[in-house]
Amino acid sequence: MGRVKQFKTIDEQVEILKDKGLTINDEEKTKKILLRENYFFINGYRHIFMQSSSNRRFIDGATFDELYALFNFDRNLRNIMFKFLLIVENNLKSIFSYHLSSRYGYKEKDYLKLSNFTTDIAKRRQVTDVINKMKRQIRVNAKQHTATLHYLTNYGYIPMWILVKVLSFGIVSELYMILKYEDKKQIARYYNIEEEELSIFLPIMANYRNLCAHEDILYDHKTQRGIPNNKYHKMLNIPMADDEYIYGKNDLYSLVIMFKYMLSVDDFRLLIYELSYEIDALDGKVDSISLENILDKIGFPSNWRDISEI
Repeated sequence: MGRVKQFKTIDEQVEILKDKGLTINDEEKTKKILLRENYFFINGYRHIFMQSSSNRRFIDGATFDELYALFNFDRNLRNIMFKFLLIVENNLKSIFSYHLSSRYGYKEKDYLKLSNFTTDIAKRRQVTDVINKMKRQIRVNAKQHTATLHYLTNYGYIPMWILVKVLSFGIVSELYMILKYEDKKQIARYYNIEEEELSIFLPIMANYRNLCAHEDILYDHKTQRGIPNNKYHKMLNIPMADDEYIYGKNDLYSLVIMFKYMLSVDDFRLLIYELSYEIDALDGKVDSISLENILDKIGFPSNWRDISEI
């Protein structure tokens, strides 16, 4: 059992930070920030400023302003990634509904037929599970969502292009897993990738979307599963260790690489522009640790911007 965390007053919180070697230039301002933003959230960003994992003191010169700058950087990063994940989610839903409606019909009794999905025995339970989740969404949203209500009342069914609006990214990614091989292939072709890659991308992106929506720490997040090696790792000359790329596999840069495949050229350029702005702004506010160190934590190679020119 860990020690029980006791309630600490704002004054005590400031003292703890000072005792650990953090420089506080403006105590009043710091107290206001701690009250507004929550000490424990801000404290979650301290690791990169620590002397080592065993020495829990701050490095010389580390300031509360720098800690707070990293906290704000992560918040902005989350907002940027979230915005572009929603674009991907929207595009996917549009492609899914277009493709599946054209193949299987536009009424839910047609497009939710068991025979439209994989016949793989191992996935039988998953298939019924996902179909039931989609039917539940129809029931739950029928009364709340104006478009679903409109179709049900006036036509007695809900077309796929309306249903996708109320499906979560997670369910859309599960739906992809149960499609027939040729449907998976067709959808992946819109993005010029193989269906195996898209099968790996979607759950990871759904996981990032939830992370962003729930205000979790994002900048140094590592996913359990890495994305497959692809041409961008190679073209960017990402360094390797033990025959494995050290960046762009299960870190935030892997999300940038997935975006490269799944966003339009203009949207991707905007993403890189917005990330550049935030990284440069952070670099201007943090002196006690190097930009290389910060980029390394995010999983960005030093030439990370070059991906927009490829």
